Amino acid sequence: MKTIHAIIIFIVLFAAGAIHTAAAEEGISWQIEMIPWEEVNGILPKYSKFTVLDVETGKKFKVQRRAGSHHADVQPLDAKETKVMKSIYGGKWSWKRRAIIVINGNQWIAASMHGMPHGGGALKNNFPGHFCIHFYGSTTHRTNYMDLSHKLMILKAAGKLDGYLYKANPYEVISAFMAGLKQQDSKIVQPISLQPLPWNQILPIIENVRLSAMPVFPAEDLTGELSLEVPVEVDWFIKNRGRLHFRGSIYLVRYSQADPWKVDNKRFFKENKLVNE
Repeated sequence: MKTIHAIIIFIVLFAAGAIHTAAAEEGISWQIEMIPWEEVNGILPKYSKFTVLDVETGKKFKVQRRAGSHHADVQPLDAKETKVMKSIYGGKWSWKRRAIIVINGNQWIAASMHGMPHGGGALKNNFPGHFCIHFYGSTTHRTNYMDLSHKLMILKAAGKLDGYLYKANPYEVISAFMAGLKQQDSKIVQPISLQPLPWNQILPIIENVRLSAMPVFPAEDLTGELSLEVPVEVDWFIKNRGRLHFRGSIYLVRYSQADPWKVDNKRFFKENKLVNE
């Protein structure tokens, strides 16, 4: 499956004109690997250089790892590479996570990046600081566990996102749904949504969202359930409306015990006044 996924990505990007160099020059691999951070830390040591390929746009730019122990702290190699990176984020730096593939020689590694310069930087590249690239098992500086949004983006880059969401328990589904909203990524939220919605209209107005409270019970207690009501508290920051707080429930359903859980997204958005119908 990984081989097929890699071939599909390459064909799509090539057809769209996103890959302009020859396969031999770019070191194309026919397999996207989801390698644990402990191994990647040795594969991409400090001062190593590699290429970042953005999964959604097909744009790529070159970077150098400068530091980082829990994940890779990297910088674009020069001003030209910085310009490409900034264009991936629509011309504005952002903390939003994006699914990427790190190309190192003939190796393609699933990863996730954010697009916000911070901290120190040493290269002359018009990039005021560094940014972070996470691999499977990477953690932030302040926690001992994976950032969920980075995890989902890594799974997306590896072609494993749909499989993860299909098997997720209700609480994992809700967490992934909220993370997908925060990252404004329809490829995360739609597979776990009960109804199709105009995501291109809804997601851009969600500037930030945080699941601030959700009780979690043992997943085995839900074995025979086909519907579930989960009380939640959600903090929103909506464009042109500011901060909002929601205290209510998220409703989930599945058609059989073998089927995946889906969020009743239309009901949830109506209660939060994000859709009118």
